[in-house]
Amino acid sequence: MEEKKKRIYRTIMIIVLTAFVTFMLTSFWMYSNFNENNQTLSITENGGLLKELTSSSDSNIEKYLNKIKTTIDKYYLWNNNINEEDLKNGAIEGYVAGLGDEYTEYIPADKMKDYKDNIMGSFVGVGIYMVADEKSDRVLVYYPIPESPAEKAGIKSGDLIISVDGTEYTAKDFDRIASFIKGEEGTKVNLVIEREGERLSFDLIREKITTNPITIKMLENDIGYLKLPSFDDDTANGFKDKVNELQKQGAKKLIIDLRNNGGGIVDEAVDIADMFLDKGKTIYSSVDNKDKKTVTSSKNDPIFAMNVIILVNENSASASEILACSMQDNERAKLVGTKTYGKGIIQTLLSLADGSGLKITTEQYYTPKEVSIHKEGIKPDEEVNLPDTVKSVYRLEESEDTQLQKAVEMLK
Repeated sequence: MEEKKKRIYRTIMIIVLTAFVTFMLTSFWMYSNFNENNQTLSITENGGLLKELTSSSDSNIEKYLNKIKTTIDKYYLWNNNINEEDLKNGAIEGYVAGLGDEYTEYIPADKMKDYKDNIMGSFVGVGIYMVADEKSDRVLVYYPIPESPAEKAGIKSGDLIISVDGTEYTAKDFDRIASFIKGEEGTKVNLVIEREGERLSFDLIREKITTNPITIKMLENDIGYLKLPSFDDDTANGFKDKVNELQKQGAKKLIIDLRNNGGGIVDEAVDIADMFLDKGKTIYSSVDNKDKKTVTSSKNDPIFAMNVIILVNENSASASEILACSMQDNERAKLVGTKTYGKGIIQTLLSLADGSGLKITTEQYYTPKEVSIHKEGIKPDEEVNLPDTVKSVYRLEESEDTQLQKAVEMLK
């Protein structure tokens, strides 16, 4: 475990940086220093290089923003109430948004702790995983964490979140709704949800939540079933423990359910693939903006030899797709379900000296067969659609789960 903590995560893990931040982040000098045992990525300021590193267009941006600021100060009616920090954050957020990349974003300093906590799988809240549901235009409860305030109160997978503390939200608010649901430990939050046309109100007390979302059960014919909703910190160790537990219960074959798993920490997916693949097999490769290619391969002999089926659907994305493609291309598992989401890029979270952060797309990844899945997805070996009677892919009864039934049939 200690060795793992010393690694640089190539994904949305925290990379600590030294930074000098100007108003529009125009004076960055980025360099990387790599050696075999240690990797650091730093942003530093060097006064003698500022002129050289700031392009004429950057300079024009700064001059234009200064003119806007001067105009606001001179003419804005409520200029005595201007919050300079809010203006700065808004300007930076807008600048980053101009990239047109939905996965690259600026995180202000006051939101970074919650952001990091979410990545690491520990936070204060009510204990629900959420997704933006386009069909209903609502934020949908994907999964209430076992023993969380939400689960204890009766909130279920598939519930639509209508409002938080009296304020209504839609799917477009997905990126910010979590900040209103979370809060100080011991405080109350009200959620109004919609379930099958009925609206229900829940008063919940926020608690410290440590996620452990992996659930398992035994199926017929010595088949173990494992549902993995996300890739949080230490998920791989939890996965190994759960598979060992299934084997003790008599499991000789395994179904891994990655449906609706939107991803998370890529290294956790890599470590899980390593448990099944022969040493030296390619898990995935990636290319950065300098066309530098990095191949990630399995480092250890496999610890699990059982036959595997992986369930996927249109909401299986990112780290889920890395695990799925590595197992499929290396002929270690069959995929059953529908084509995956198609997020074939990796983000890195840069933590800046002022406490803010920049989550930025840094690499595109390829399957072991060197195929890009970005905006394409992965086609399963056995394409199986759910019945038209299924109201929500997030809340399935086993009797109507034709994808699971097909996986069981293939493992008999």
